[in-house]
Amino acid sequence: MTPTTAVLDSDTQIALYRTATRIKLFDEKYLSLMKSGAIGGMYYSPRGQEFTAVSVAAHLRPDDYVVTIYRGLHDQIAKGVPLRELWAEFLGKATGTCGGKGGPMHVTSPEHGLMVTTGVVGSGMPIANGIALSAAMRGTDQVTVVNFGDGASNIGAFHESMNLASVWNLPVVFVCQNNLYAEYTPLAQGTSVERIADRAAAYSMPGVTVDGNDPIAMYRVAGDAVERARRGDGPTLVEALTYRFNGHVIGDQQGYIPKAELSAAIAADPVPRYREQLIAQGIATATQLDAIDAEAAAEIADAAQFALDAPWPDPSTLTTDVYAEEAIA
Repeated sequence: MTPTTAVLDSDTQIALYRTATRIKLFDEKYLSLMKSGAIGGMYYSPRGQEFTAVSVAAHLRPDDYVVTIYRGLHDQIAKGVPLRELWAEFLGKATGTCGGKGGPMHVTSPEHGLMVTTGVVGSGMPIANGIALSAAMRGTDQVTVVNFGDGASNIGAFHESMNLASVWNLPVVFVCQNNLYAEYTPLAQGTSVERIADRAAAYSMPGVTVDGNDPIAMYRVAGDAVERARRGDGPTLVEALTYRFNGHVIGDQQGYIPKAELSAAIAADPVPRYREQLIAQGIATATQLDAIDAEAAAEIADAAQFALDAPWPDPSTLTTDVYAEEAIA
């Protein structure tokens, strides 16, 4: 599949920056609160991977679907989950998207198309197939995007899901956010191919590798894949090359990552790099982007305080949403 070379208008490019900035600042604020002891729990930072989500979601309609994994903050924000409700869910509060029962590893917001955040590696892919099958059976042109890491490409669910999506011609876009490390294992030590996208050939679907930290390149590749699914031509595997800045989980000392490699990746931080690109190309001024930064910071501060002030779930809700109650005829 040859990516389109269509020119993006300035509004679209600025919108990509705005969403990426909201993700970046959410992550930084959350980490700051964790390190201060104000909040606790598990957190898997997507810092450095912002555009692997932003540039895909820019092509999705509100009624399209996204399935993601525990490192999914960027996917959740990019799909439009409100910041207040998202913060509250991360903190386990009653005003969260799942009433505080999901936490950061299990965020769900169907009304915004965020169908599943799963804590089980690779388990989102068969779920995405089911969602896509539903759209196909209902005769809609809705698209399902499923995000996963490079490590998930080595489990059975990846291969089974790719095969079935191809056999049934499902409207699914498989997005492998390849950050080069599966938990604590470098890609080459656990994966038999250099390019994960090459595995698409075994399932008769297009496979493309793209620089996931290049918002324009990512936007074009994602656009082609989403449009292909929407017009009924079936699934695509997109391998987005990226990098995680904060290790597998907060507290990870990252001793398995070469220091020079990590330093180089952080120095090439895609969000400020894109900001400089927008200014250099005359797409936006520094003053315009400063205003976007300030607006995003205010949104994040408001959402964080909303969550901190929100009530804990009432104990009476412990057994609600556990099973379906159906009337017996």
